[in-house]
Amino acid sequence: MNRNQVLPQVELSNDPKALSRIDFCAPQSYQGAGFLEISALPRVAEEASSIEPGDGFDWEVKTHFGNSPGSEPQQILELAVKGRIHLVCQGCLQDFGLDLTQDSRFVLVATEEEADAFPMEDDQLEPLVAIQHFDLLGLIEDEILLSMPLIPKHPEGACQPHASSFGEAGEAQDASEKPQNPFNILKNMKKN
Repeated sequence: MNRNQVLPQVELSNDPKALSRIDFCAPQSYQGAGFLEISALPRVAEEASSIEPGDGFDWEVKTHFGNSPGSEPQQILELAVKGRIHLVCQGCLQDFGLDLTQDSRFVLVATEEEADAFPMEDDQLEPLVAIQHFDLLGLIEDEILLSMPLIPKHPEGACQPHASSFGEAGEAQDASEKPQNPFNILKNMKKN
């Protein structure tokens, strides 16, 4: 490819079916943006505790060819995802809305071998194998899932402990309902 060549710009559709079949092998650049509801992202929907109106993710994708010294220009894919999902707080077991933002950059390579050989020191770019039927919707979903916390919680100080949380259930019981000491039972059995 000639470094001075102007490549056609393709506008991506917001249709989830169209996003699951993008030809990144074609000599062209892509751009697009839109909003995906949680229902269009099945793996993300499995993680959601509830789906409220307005829950979903805005996405924006741009590709361009970047110069790399001594070799052919590399196609760079920039993906930005921003949105809201409802999860269960692991501190108080209450439903809460979590705002997520994820910006990622990828370099598109031709083969798995090139992806494996990509320098690990480059933490700015992650390699992706470019194929004719690339699942961009799956990549958007992956980036959302990777940006979610392992243990979702309200911001510090915002949790209201649930009545059935540890420690409070035992304190709420009557003192007269304390379970018998198992050693007392054995002591009584020994007497008989």
